[in-house]
Amino acid sequence: MAHVINKELCLSCGACAGTCPVEAISEGEDAYVINPDICVDCGACAGECPVEAISEE
Repeated sequence: MAHVINKELCLSCGACAGTCPVEAISEGEDAYVINPDICVDCGACAGECPVEAISEE
């Protein structure tokens, strides 16, 4: 399953986007979002998030 970003916790810092090897993370309206069709579920983004806003779906 793809990882998801909790938009209520996301700081929109972009730290996660820089770690994604397949560029599945982009800036959304209120927070960053992960495209589940592209995400390879590697978890690199979750380890980089300073507020732990990213989890497995």
